[in-house]
Amino acid sequence: MSLAVLESELAGLLQQTGPPARRQLAREIGRELRRSQQKRIAAQQNPDGSRFAPRKPQLRQRTPVRRQMFTRLRTARYLQLETTPEAVALAFVSSVARIAKVHQFGEEDEVRPGLTARYPARELLGLTDDEIGRVQEAVLRHLAGD
Repeated sequence: MSLAVLESELAGLLQQTGPPARRQLAREIGRELRRSQQKRIAAQQNPDGSRFAPRKPQLRQRTPVRRQMFTRLRTARYLQLETTPEAVALAFVSSVARIAKVHQFGEEDEVRPGLTARYPARELLGLTDDEIGRVQEAVLRHLAGD
């Protein structure tokens, strides 16, 4: 199920609630989505379940870098949540947004002046089918009054 289908299904139901209740629901959904995105990034997985592309070997380094990618990028400090009664937005703050964008879409970036590198696509943000199901459940729980 796509995000557009989910949005159209739930839009009518949510219009029956007031803005403060929708904002509270949006905050709850956003926190849950941020937690699941952080876990998925820690597991080094794309939203479709495939693994992130591994790091390229360094030119003059004998042993490969063993630490996980994006350890600081996935923290709540950099992965910010914005909520309104109408929407939930999960985005990286401006200081790391360029790095995240390069990896999200597999773009080319300047490593240092005059030297660029192409990065493989590693989808940091995206909704899995499980997350879409959890959003639906949260909305239904909210409407049921739990």
